[in-house]
Amino acid sequence: MTPILQVKGVTKRFGGLTANNSISFDVAEGEILSVIGPNGAGKSTLFKLIASFLRTSSGEVLFKGQRISNLAPHKVARMGVVRTFQETTIFRSMTVRENVVVAHHLRSKASLLGFFLGTSQARSDEAEFGASADEIIGFLGMDAIRDELASNLPQGHLRALGMAIGLATNPTVLLLDEPFAGMNHDETMRMVSLVRRLRDERGVTVLLVEHDMPAVMKISDRIVVINFGEKIAEGTPAEIQSNEKVIEAYLGSEDDAIGM
Repeated sequence: MTPILQVKGVTKRFGGLTANNSISFDVAEGEILSVIGPNGAGKSTLFKLIASFLRTSSGEVLFKGQRISNLAPHKVARMGVVRTFQETTIFRSMTVRENVVVAHHLRSKASLLGFFLGTSQARSDEAEFGASADEIIGFLGMDAIRDELASNLPQGHLRALGMAIGLATNPTVLLLDEPFAGMNHDETMRMVSLVRRLRDERGVTVLLVEHDMPAVMKISDRIVVINFGEKIAEGTPAEIQSNEKVIEAYLGSEDDAIGM
């Protein structure tokens, strides 16, 4: 399959500390690829570099063959590479639907002044965003909570809202930062199903960073493993589970063991 996202020799240094060292891998269009590794391996730094929330020290990230590394993050998002956050960045005083509507403004045609003045383009955008928000909420099975304040949502629904906000930007590649964190088993399995549907029904390519190994093994087409800032393995879930370097990296760590 043709790579839609390419990470090529990406390195990030913070003074004398090398957080990521010459990491390379491709993400194929329509793939679900997970990046895993023990605590402190450099996963979060790599994720920020891919989404251009950090500048690379060397190397580059390409989207559809075009360099996106070191561009402004909002420009990368508008191109179609969108990330979610571990902290579930939402407006807690707004309802679920209001949060999803607001997220659409990344792709608005009207200017800020146009929205203030209520121009015809602004009204058209608002109608389009409302219809799209309703469709996304329905797709994710969130109709029953569409009018709930975000501050009242349990963890599983907060994660689903984060995904809805990401979808509102119309991503080609969605970067999910620990989408299963803090969930119980049932919530995790529901989220696994939602991520698969994003790929299968909406054609979204998914790159995720995650600690929940059973969920990773269940959802991933391929897995990239990093440790101490370097890539140590890449392959299918079955290949990763039997990889001696990966097993050794996880021995004695606080993370879950590799396996189902």
